[in-house]
Amino acid sequence: MARAKVQTATPPASSLGSSHIFLTGGTGFVGQAILERLLSSHPDTTVSLLIRSKGSTSATDRLRTLLRKPVFRLWRERVGDDEVERVMSERLRVVEGDLGSVPALAADLDIVIHSASSVSFDPPIDQAFETNLGGAVALYTALTESGADPHVVHVSTAYVGGIRKGIVPEARLAHSVDWRSEFEAARDARVRVEMASRQPETLRRLLEGARVEHGKEGPQAVAKAAEAARVEWVRSRLVDYGRTRAESLGWTDVYTLTKAFGERAAEEMWGDAGHRLSVVRPAIIESALKHPFPGWIDGFKVADPLILAYGRGLLPEFPGLPDSVLDVIPVDFVVNAILAIAARPEPVDQAPVAKYVHVSSGASNPLPIHRMLQNMNEFFTANPMPHASQGHVRVPTWSFPGDRKVERALRHQERWNDRREQLLERFPSTERTRAQIAKVTTRRSDLESLRNFAELYRAYVQTEIIFDDRQLRALGDSLSLAVGDDTGFDVTTIDWEDYLQRVHFPAITTLTRAFAVRPVASEKVQKALPVRTDVVAVFDLEGTVVDSNIVEQYLWVRSAGFRKAAWPGEVVSLLGSLPGYLSAERRDRGEFIRVFLRRYSGMPVARLESVVSGGYRETLLRHTMPAAIARIKEHRAAGHRTVLVTGSIGTLVAPLADLFDEVIAGSMHERDGVLTGYLAQPPLVDEARAAWLLRYAETNGFDLSQSYGYGDSHADLVWLELLGNPSAVNPDTNLSREAQRRRWSIHNWKRGSHPVDSVGPKGAGE
Repeated sequence: MARAKVQTATPPASSLGSSHIFLTGGTGFVGQAILERLLSSHPDTTVSLLIRSKGSTSATDRLRTLLRKPVFRLWRERVGDDEVERVMSERLRVVEGDLGSVPALAADLDIVIHSASSVSFDPPIDQAFETNLGGAVALYTALTESGADPHVVHVSTAYVGGIRKGIVPEARLAHSVDWRSEFEAARDARVRVEMASRQPETLRRLLEGARVEHGKEGPQAVAKAAEAARVEWVRSRLVDYGRTRAESLGWTDVYTLTKAFGERAAEEMWGDAGHRLSVVRPAIIESALKHPFPGWIDGFKVADPLILAYGRGLLPEFPGLPDSVLDVIPVDFVVNAILAIAARPEPVDQAPVAKYVHVSSGASNPLPIHRMLQNMNEFFTANPMPHASQGHVRVPTWSFPGDRKVERALRHQERWNDRREQLLERFPSTERTRAQIAKVTTRRSDLESLRNFAELYRAYVQTEIIFDDRQLRALGDSLSLAVGDDTGFDVTTIDWEDYLQRVHFPAITTLTRAFAVRPVASEKVQKALPVRTDVVAVFDLEGTVVDSNIVEQYLWVRSAGFRKAAWPGEVVSLLGSLPGYLSAERRDRGEFIRVFLRRYSGMPVARLESVVSGGYRETLLRHTMPAAIARIKEHRAAGHRTVLVTGSIGTLVAPLADLFDEVIAGSMHERDGVLTGYLAQPPLVDEARAAWLLRYAETNGFDLSQSYGYGDSHADLVWLELLGNPSAVNPDTNLSREAQRRRWSIHNWKRGSHPVDSVGPKGAGE
């Protein structure tokens, strides 16, 4: 039941008086700006905010945190801490919940501003519907049940009309799509796709891909990767569901589709039921022109990734129309318009009729794409983005060749980069190869970004629509604003060159410039090691401490301790088995070690020990890397426990024992003093090494979050990621790529020649 209304004198068009306002989306970009304006310019209002708790943080605590954000800084400084506390206790009311479960609402609400939404063009279809449509349905259901009769200002988007050309009127959308049926279908899509993702044929394909990429890390890593791939498959399918369904109904994407359905829900559930409803449709909302201060923005908005990508030189061309209008509007203009609309007096002696207002610039002060490009080019030429290795970025000048030519060029670059990457992965993992692969990986990321930009922004940079703004201009004309008043929204006062180059572009590039000059992983400055005794430093052997592998070590043993006449036959046998060894190595490091060490079958233990203590020892030490020895001694000097861990057998690494506090290695079964070729226990590699490390740290009281690890192979990833300070040493292709992605330290340690006594005894050099 609607509450009775008392007719009062008509307030000024921009006054909200002592209204009780319910605000959704208050923690979002537009919502923050609305709340700030209510607090700073409408001191007699009471504001209820729908805020959900987050983890152990209550909704009230989240509000307190919100009020410390930059948007509120000037207001806080002006009124002081005591007034902020009074506002918190007297003017602000927290309604704990979210749009998925709106709690009971107060019956004395005068105005509702529904600004909550998900501004993501390509979310999974069910998420888009739940947020942009389900939230609206829940809100209007709760309002109806409350008995309140507020004026609802429903914030939508100017692009809600779908794919079209020409002038878009400020009016109810003309479509007959059953939004309730579409909502149910979107929810069902999640169930159908989740079921499909668990079908045997789908899981087999995902498992095979996971084995190829993560097999060397161990079975649990494969399972984890396969499940991650399944989750991504589900997400990708649901994104495709949303995009395709939107296009099939005449909308650009699932975001605009669900915003259109949100409008229809507002109309049917609220406006058509005899309540006041105003639908506000902003265009592309960007940083503030004046209030709370020029350039205020909270995160990157719709156009910003495109602007920044251009500034970083990632967009040599783009599939836009030079005469297409990029309809940008400062956030403070949007907020001013919303509050002016909310304050419009209620019509007397007539039934409420829904109002529609475009808050846009394209009709009265258009910004065509070619003019936007000119501004970007001028700004980034005068203020180039820093480049970590090339000084500054030189930005391109677009020629607007058209969508098809840009698409052909992009496909050609993608194919060329893929072929180059496949070729490089076959080369040995040298410092030069790793540098080239890093460039190819970066290029692939850039091309993926370019494709994503092309797909996401195509509808916005190729649009041929203009949003009618007669209602907005009429509203503005009804206000009496003094010169210099910052509560207006007359878009003809915007000087695009001034706004873009002196307000907006500087605002969004400040943080990016700081990140652009961060050192890459391989360029990190080596910090002095902290002195502490609860830290362990774990070193892999082959490729990390010594520049050799178990094949070379076997050859050293055979060449040093056996008849020369047997040497040619041994080499021929080894070469004949090499393809099988390589296949085993690609599949599983442990399998390779087991298969290869069988070559020691029949070797007397005493003879192997004699060879190792003789010429083998000197050869191994000559292949030990100076930087590795220096790093080990640094750890020991800092009080860290140094541990060498290898999947090989202990006899073969005995010459290095004095360098470490502890050596963890395998052993080989022997019978009557002769090696059988069988390991005494499974090799300590990949996940087995990770399990050992967890147990070792727990038993000995080491803090893994402060500890160090050094490895060279993709198989080392699973245990390196357990440590707070992992390092990739002369890494193979996959570990190098992952280390760069995670910003781990990458070391290129060179082989060197060492006198025998440079490695030990323990404590030498400390």
